[in-house]
Amino acid sequence: MNASLDHLARELALDAAAQERLRLAFGFGCAQRVRHLLEEPRVEACLAGLGDFLAGTADRQRLDELAAEAARLANRHPGSNSIDGCGHAAVSATYAVAKALAGKAVEAADYAAYAIVYAQGGAAAVAEPACFEAEFAWQTGCLAALAGAQTAPVVAQPLAEPQKSPVAARTGA
Repeated sequence: MNASLDHLARELALDAAAQERLRLAFGFGCAQRVRHLLEEPRVEACLAGLGDFLAGTADRQRLDELAAEAARLANRHPGSNSIDGCGHAAVSATYAVAKALAGKAVEAADYAAYAIVYAQGGAAAVAEPACFEAEFAWQTGCLAALAGAQTAPVVAQPLAEPQKSPVAARTGA
């Protein structure tokens, strides 16, 4: 979905076992940006647990338990029954958390970007590639920064203020 992120991920060999911490940190950063869209407190707790793991206060067993719980919650999200599986932003935000905990950072980024765009501009916005540009740029910059400073803590800020998508701006929505 994000060509520049996909390219960087390949350059960094992000899928390599040695890059697990980077994958988890990047997935955590992306999921933190959509935390405000989550509807289920247990999913928020799973995300917090990933933060604990990255901070060194949770062990591998706990991470694995949280990953399984997040996947279960995502697959049972009430919006998951919609035709496209992404009936609203909360579903995609929930999947972003599940993918982040599973160490599938690029997939977490894809779900997070979809959630952000959907939340800002609705269903019409996700059909407009331009609506994703700002989030894609943030994601690529975040991964590059984390790769350059893998020992630095991850502090991702949620979106401060929803921006109107190009679609919403044109339609007055």
